[in-house]
Amino acid sequence: MIGDVLTVAWKEWREFLLIRGSYRAGAISLLLILGVFGVFLPLQFGPDLIQSPILLIYWAWMPVMLVISLIADAFAGERERHTLETLLASRLSDRAILLGKVVAGISYGWGVAMVGVALAIVTENIAHRGDRFIIFSPGQAAVIVVGTLLTAALAATGGVLASLRAATVRQAQQFLMLGTMALIFVPAFGSRLLPAPWRHAIADFVGRTSITTVVVILLAILLGVDLLLLALASARFQRHRLILD
Repeated sequence: MIGDVLTVAWKEWREFLLIRGSYRAGAISLLLILGVFGVFLPLQFGPDLIQSPILLIYWAWMPVMLVISLIADAFAGERERHTLETLLASRLSDRAILLGKVVAGISYGWGVAMVGVALAIVTENIAHRGDRFIIFSPGQAAVIVVGTLLTAALAATGGVLASLRAATVRQAQQFLMLGTMALIFVPAFGSRLLPAPWRHAIADFVGRTSITTVVVILLAILLGVDLLLLALASARFQRHRLILD
């Protein structure tokens, strides 16, 4: 089972790096991404990117943006290239195919994000030389490692689900774009639609609760959403239906 999952994941990793039929173009694209997230933006933000707890959101969103640009191709792209039938006709089980694509998306987004974090630390310390080494606190580092892993999983599971339902890659990308916009705007503006007593209760709870507890609750909610999306994708993935589609 694990070997089959890794086989599918390895196939997806190769396709992530294969842009317009060229691994060189894929490598250049990856280097540009790392240059933007690991060098250019850290220079723009300055040390606050590492020292400010608020800017931890920056690192949480990094794998989301990386994964959604690729994961829409997971099944919709196979359908467009007429390779889906060949994949589904293989000896690989449904679970191995689904998990392989999810694992590929998670590992790509999380791995590139971790490299970007390391580059940002190097960039900040070169650009802002001082008496001390600029680095994340242990708590911040733990949140970044776990948070980026969970947000990468969010993008991967949601992307696979969208790709399963979409007829084309463009349609899957549109689904994912709408989902991403909902994640941004619903928390920002949806809270205003809550009854005033609810808003006061939430504000009171956050005010009385330590930041560590709030972060743990948010990460637990994110894990729950990831598992829910994976369960929905698993229920949607039915080999005979995909072949007929």
